[in-house]
Amino acid sequence: MAERLKDRFFTDESVRTFAKTMKKHYSRFDEKKFQKLLFNESFKDMELMQMGRHATECLAQVLPSAYSRAVKILMMAAPEVKGFEAFCLPTYVEFYGLDDWEYSLPAMAAFTKYSSSEFAIRPYIKKDTARAMAFLEALASDDDDKVRRFASEGCRPRLPWAMALPDFKKDPSPILPILEKLKDDDSEFVQKSVANNLNDISKDHPELVLDICERWQGTSKTTDWIVKRACRTMLKAGNKRAMQLFGFGDPKSLSVERLKFKKRSVQIGEKAQFSFALNVDTKKKCKVRLEYIMHFVKASGRESKKVFQIIEKVYEPGSHELTRNHSFADQSTRKHYPGNHRIAIVVNGVEKADANISLKAN
Repeated sequence: MAERLKDRFFTDESVRTFAKTMKKHYSRFDEKKFQKLLFNESFKDMELMQMGRHATECLAQVLPSAYSRAVKILMMAAPEVKGFEAFCLPTYVEFYGLDDWEYSLPAMAAFTKYSSSEFAIRPYIKKDTARAMAFLEALASDDDDKVRRFASEGCRPRLPWAMALPDFKKDPSPILPILEKLKDDDSEFVQKSVANNLNDISKDHPELVLDICERWQGTSKTTDWIVKRACRTMLKAGNKRAMQLFGFGDPKSLSVERLKFKKRSVQIGEKAQFSFALNVDTKKKCKVRLEYIMHFVKASGRESKKVFQIIEKVYEPGSHELTRNHSFADQSTRKHYPGNHRIAIVVNGVEKADANISLKAN
């Protein structure tokens, strides 16, 4: 069995190292007490994020009760803390510093260089949006790309595993000045965050994001890369304006024929080969985005679907044969179940053909 991600962190050795680092900067740090509190009876059953938050609560019990003093200790130790244990530092600020912004804001900026403060800042945004966003906007000019990334990542409306920011889903305008500052950043680490932030916003305000992308497109290679990644959800959804932005042809002139699987049934864990013909009924070359949607059967018998990209390419007029494989191997994020699965071929955002395959237990 593959090693679970959560089993790689908070090991006996890594926790001992973390405790020794804390002891180095706070002589009264009780290493044994911290480890005993951490490795309680339910620890092994916790998920990774739960482990990190539990570790933070344990850490608070062996640090000074005065928040300002505790944060100073953590800031001294931060450059030496490695692994997922570093998650505890910004989480400490998230849990215990909401009434002490004078110490909390600089601490988050410092901790994000070694871990990430993107989760920790969110309660601060909810409590005082203007102050928190002014802080993040200032960080967008920092020399460190990890800090600049934090400026964007911390205010994403739909940041995975993080506290939701419903006000920003309704009105993302406070985020936009930060993204404008970072749109030409030379760090790919930052560029990805800007694109992901825009992609988050597009799920609630597609026209706003398309306005921004149309304005940014063509100004530099960096903004072009960000714009394409920012529009990925809209492209998968077949948004016509997004399709036009990237020059994809009219789907009315494109069709799919002879979609079929090589085998009518496969077992869980195997690959299924499918093929089809793309017909380009145009007088000139046409830019095409090909995807397929796999409709999976869940344990309940209901369906869930996922979009997979096949290719983006400029095609000559005529018929073009394509063959691809889809793996039905179980993954950490997806478990397969027996039953009839449906595949649909999507051409420039429009479903053009579908077919079924039977998935059997092995």
